[in-house]
Amino acid sequence: MEATMKVEVVSAPAALLRDHIGELVDLLRDSVNGGASVNFVPPLDERINRHFWERVCGEVEHGERVVVCGLIDGRVIGCAHLALAGQPNGAHRAEVQKVLVLTSLRRRGIARTLMAAVEDEARRLGRWLLVLDTEVGSGAEQMYPQLGYVRAGEIPAFARAANGEFVSTVLFYKLLSGSPAP
Repeated sequence: MEATMKVEVVSAPAALLRDHIGELVDLLRDSVNGGASVNFVPPLDERINRHFWERVCGEVEHGERVVVCGLIDGRVIGCAHLALAGQPNGAHRAEVQKVLVLTSLRRRGIARTLMAAVEDEARRLGRWLLVLDTEVGSGAEQMYPQLGYVRAGEIPAFARAANGEFVSTVLFYKLLSGSPAP
């Protein structure tokens, strides 16, 4: 894909996700193999991968999750998820998850574009507090503060990496503009 590519960003209904499930499976596999810390380790079992996306489709249908997809020429090249807190006392917050971009297209601003879109979706839904976590030392750890996310802390030995070692995670939050929080 060329450097002058045009990325279309859409809030994906479950039907669109199902239509592109093969591309989403490829995206997750590519991201995991490329070192993304997104709850899976290589080699990613294809049944588990597909089952994950099928579960995501159900969560989107039930209003529990929003998935924003980046497409180039109609093909999924990235995504970002917004897991909506379902508790009555958490109706103002959501967790940003699975910010994925094909490894061949990274460092071109696509993740930032997806993050802006997921924040727009959060605002539309009245979710003004966003939280997320990422592996300490990852490229994502450097990106989130540039997008206005505040580092809240670190948890040691949070996840097991592909090499079997435990890695720490860093927690971030962002109060979106217009929030009633002090």
